[in-house]
Amino acid sequence: MNQFFKSALVQATLAVACGASMLTINAHAQTSASNKITRIIVAFPPGGPVDFVARTMSEQLSKELGHQVIVENKAGANGAIAAEFVSRSSPDASVLWLTSVGAVAINPALYDKLPYDPKLDLTPVSLVVNNVEVLVVGERAPYNTGAEFVTTARKAMQDKASPLTMASSGTGSVPHLAMELLNDAAKINLIHVPYKGAAPAINDVLAGHVNGFFGDIPGLISFIKSGKLKAIGIAAPKRHPLLPDVKTFAEMGVAGVDSDNWYALFAAKGTTVADIDRVNAAVRRTLANDAVKTKLMQSGAEPAASSPAELVKLLASDTAKWTRVVKAKNIKAD
Repeated sequence: MNQFFKSALVQATLAVACGASMLTINAHAQTSASNKITRIIVAFPPGGPVDFVARTMSEQLSKELGHQVIVENKAGANGAIAAEFVSRSSPDASVLWLTSVGAVAINPALYDKLPYDPKLDLTPVSLVVNNVEVLVVGERAPYNTGAEFVTTARKAMQDKASPLTMASSGTGSVPHLAMELLNDAAKINLIHVPYKGAAPAINDVLAGHVNGFFGDIPGLISFIKSGKLKAIGIAAPKRHPLLPDVKTFAEMGVAGVDSDNWYALFAAKGTTVADIDRVNAAVRRTLANDAVKTKLMQSGAEPAASSPAELVKLLASDTAKWTRVVKAKNIKAD
C-alpha cells in the first residue's frame, strides 16, 4: 500500500472515530437535558389562582429552559410547607416556589415563629404577575362607587348606626389588610368578618350577609362580568384593563389604599447568579409569549416580569408596609 492510501486510510479512520465520539457526546447531552426537570412548587391545592398561573406558564417555560417543567402542589400552614421544602432544595434553581405576597411579606409579621425566613432562606428570581385588589359589593347594594361606600360608612359612624362590614379570606390576608388601609385612609370603621378562604367570603357578599369584600380581580371577574357583584373601587395606582370604568381609590380622593397580591418566583438560598439569571431570562420570555400573556390578562392577572434586584426591592417595601399594618392593628394569626 503506497503512502497516499495509507494516509487516506488513517484520516478516514480518525474521522469515523471522531464522528462516533461526537454522536456519543450529543446523545449524552440530549439524555441529560431530557432527564432534567424544573419543579414549580405551589403552596395551594390545584385549581386555585396561584396554581392557574403556574400551569399557564409551565409549558412555555419548559420550551424556554429546554427541559420539562412540572407543577407540584404542597398546600398547608399558610405557605410554610412549600417554603421550607424549597429552602431545603438544591441551590441550582431546579426547584422554584411560586408564591403570593402573603407568605413572604406578611407571614413574618403575622407569626411569632416560622420554619423559614424569606430573606435568609430564599433567593428572589422574578416577579410573575400583579393581582391588584378590587372592592366589590352585592348587585343590590345602594352604593355604586367606592366614594359612596365610604360616605355611607362615615354616616353610620356619625349616626352611631350599625357599621358596614367587610368580609376577608382570613385574618392577616391581603383582603383583610386592604380593608384596614381603607379604614385608615378614609377615617372610617369597617368591621372585619374573617372567613376560611375567599369562596365563602364571596358567597356571603353575594347573599347580602356582609357589605363588601376586597379581592384579587382573577377570583372576582366572572361575578363582576355576570352582574352578580359590583366593582366599585380599584386599590392600585391605575385602573385595571378589564375594568376600565372602575376608578381607583386615589381618583376618588382616598389615597393610601393600594394593595397588590403579587405572585413571584423564589429559589433556594445559595443558588448561583448564573442559574438565577438563566431562569429569570426564561421567565421573561415566557411572560412575553402572546398566548401566555393573553391567557393571564384575560383572567385578570397582569404579567409583570422583573429583575431579581427589583423583586428584592419590592419584597422589602411590601414587608415594611404590611408589617406596619399588622403591628399597628395588633393583628394575630388565627
